[in-house]
Amino acid sequence: MTRRGFSLLAIAALAGSALASLGTAGAEEPLKELRLGYQKNGVLVVARQQERIEKRFADQGMTVKWVEFASGPPLLEALSLGAIDFGPTGDAPPIFAQAANAKLVYVASYPAPGTGSAILVKQDSPIKTIEDLKGKTIGFTKGSSANNFVVQTLKKAGIGYDQIKPAYLSPADGGAAFVKGAIDAWAIWDPFYAIAERTQHPRVLTTAEGIVNSASYFFANRDFAAEHPAAVKAIIEELTAAGAWAEENRDQVAAALSAATGVDIEAQKLTAARGSFKVGPITPQQIANQQQIADTFYELKLIPRKITVKDAVWVPPQS
Repeated sequence: MTRRGFSLLAIAALAGSALASLGTAGAEEPLKELRLGYQKNGVLVVARQQERIEKRFADQGMTVKWVEFASGPPLLEALSLGAIDFGPTGDAPPIFAQAANAKLVYVASYPAPGTGSAILVKQDSPIKTIEDLKGKTIGFTKGSSANNFVVQTLKKAGIGYDQIKPAYLSPADGGAAFVKGAIDAWAIWDPFYAIAERTQHPRVLTTAEGIVNSASYFFANRDFAAEHPAAVKAIIEELTAAGAWAEENRDQVAAALSAATGVDIEAQKLTAARGSFKVGPITPQQIANQQQIADTFYELKLIPRKITVKDAVWVPPQS
């Protein structure tokens, strides 16, 4: 069995258990456990370090479970299966997920500054410009924000997606391939970008600044959002407060990120310095941006069907 096959079976098993634990007594059943997916960066890590979610639900006797993911695609896969209830990703993962009929809804957003993602090459690489990527092997995680970054970078340079050799790698595998010279370039985001800067001293071919106009998003499992809208609203309120605090306390953010993820504090200082933490509602412009990504991915045959992004945007019930 492949590692992916094993992963899917494990997630499916967890989903079955989790769905059973939600109970069959109906939507009025009190929420006993909240399962939050997170990555090694962002507002949710800050909220975890400050125990904001735990404190918000303390009087309800609810358990909060945290599940770490290396990238957005497996996080949304788990979310769709019901193995987790809530989590964040970049711009591209939900496009692939929605095209695969994933059970998710966009519930909030926060900016994704282009300075936090980069295409890296070795210092002695003959690749000097974006145009030099033609015919080269570029490592990135399929379905991740780096996937969209590569697509948009090539488009800006007039290079077709079929004119490069994509190497679909997880962040960890991409880092290893980059060190070994098995790929010509690596498209990656923080904190992996910052870690590479500190340990490999690569040359930055380009950041996403001026190339990708995007955001990161928070998602809820569709059934969870329908059954527990008050909980979703409460989570967003706590993340908004955590984001406001983070904007004013970046050194402490770095310490929180490092403590929660085990990533070197100096790498997390770089991540915190060029990150943005302001949480807000999904805007019409963000929906339009996501739709443009979806349309491009369909044209490139990266997704199997056309999607309408706004169909997956949560509309909270009126209180």
